[in-house]
Amino acid sequence: MTGQTLIILALLIPTTGIALIALTWWHQNLRETMTLTTAGALFYVVMLILERVLNGEQLATQAFQIVPGLDLAFKVEPLGMLFACIASGLWIVNSIYSIGYMRGNNEPRQTQFYMCFATAIASTIGIAFASNLFTLFLFYEALTLSTYPLVTHKGDDNAKAGGRVYLLILLGTSMVLLLPAIVATAVIAGTIDFTPGGILAGKTDNLTITLLLVLFMFGIGKAALMPFHRWLPAAMVAPTPVSALLHAVAVVKAGVFTIVKVIVYIFGVDALVASGNADWLLYAAGATVLLASAVALKQDNLKRRLAYSTVSQLSYVILAAAILTPISIVGAAMHIAAHAVSKITLFFAAGSIYTASHLTEVSQLDGIGRRMPWTMGAFAIGALSMIGVPPTAGFLGKWFMLTGAMDSGAWVAVAVIILSTLLNAGYFLPIIIAAFFREPGKDVKKHAHGEAPLPMVIALTTTAAGTLAMFFFPEVPLALAKLLAGV
Repeated sequence: MTGQTLIILALLIPTTGIALIALTWWHQNLRETMTLTTAGALFYVVMLILERVLNGEQLATQAFQIVPGLDLAFKVEPLGMLFACIASGLWIVNSIYSIGYMRGNNEPRQTQFYMCFATAIASTIGIAFASNLFTLFLFYEALTLSTYPLVTHKGDDNAKAGGRVYLLILLGTSMVLLLPAIVATAVIAGTIDFTPGGILAGKTDNLTITLLLVLFMFGIGKAALMPFHRWLPAAMVAPTPVSALLHAVAVVKAGVFTIVKVIVYIFGVDALVASGNADWLLYAAGATVLLASAVALKQDNLKRRLAYSTVSQLSYVILAAAILTPISIVGAAMHIAAHAVSKITLFFAAGSIYTASHLTEVSQLDGIGRRMPWTMGAFAIGALSMIGVPPTAGFLGKWFMLTGAMDSGAWVAVAVIILSTLLNAGYFLPIIIAAFFREPGKDVKKHAHGEAPLPMVIALTTTAAGTLAMFFFPEVPLALAKLLAGV
């Protein structure tokens, strides 16, 4: 098959899956088989694309002109390849988990859930393989709209309120900040194609470049850079598989992916270093890392603690990109992958605790590791990865970030990474200690009598194993990260 055929297949498979899920609504097992089959087929095609990318092949589609100057086009580059691997691989695991969760909690509108999930994955693949800002923007907005019904899935007042915040912030930042930035870039550079080395260098003055960078960084609201982060904790009203989608598979990853892609392929790392236009971004990202970690410390609700942890961890990626060294760009890409597999493990564990015991607060979890050892063992691995403890995937990203920061003399970034690591330990380690080293509390004694349904346990142990495996076998994500950074 040609490279163009493979890209089109990667886009069509989840789109076809939407129809297959809809057609099998009447039979639960058949519907879920369609979900898993579609997810497996997408992963297989993405692996075929990966093999060609690692062999040095350039894969792209012919551009389809919407109007003169605006083309719908797709091209595979290393960062997009990494994003597609994450999304397609975790879709399989999340689908397995969702079967246990949706059945175990007797959730309503399950067909709609799986259809919207497939739509979100199709949008994610479109973002990953977008060849220009116009194509990326279309799929970026499609991702927002397709995940809104998932956020409001429960249909109660809290879900509707969370959904309004979700939609308002994400659509607002896109339309008010991101879209004008894309239009201005097209006017100034004469193109919006993603190009190694950037397209804006030498095209305008430093003040304009700085203003454009501000518009892009805050306009990409899915990256949750403060103060445009509140949609993320607001969206925690969604079912846990949706939280996992938002935090690990698609939405937030689309945000930081777009941030890194814009810095590398629109502004250009060397051009930003020479101009000093991105100095402010390092401070903005560092402030978000620390402030979100401080807020997480105070959260008793487990999902909200994880949500603020995500806000903090996303800004690690932005911080690494803002250091503007090749090795820090490698760190940014590696942390995207590490955070995905680690944070999905944490949300899977939170959902398993809820399904098995309906406990939601950190203060209720004393001794739960004795009743749910597989779940809390996986949680411990995911938490240690977020702290950055070897041998977990999270160590790798922080190692490259610190190396890049010290090589470039970015001591503010070094201080942020070290201090935030201590804060991460402060809000994760007490959960692990309480779960395994305290006697079961009254809530655990009354409500926790064993593990969640088997599909959920299989999914969370798989991602926990993946968190460890990425540390010992980092070759594929590291190769793609190095190709991105040119090292």
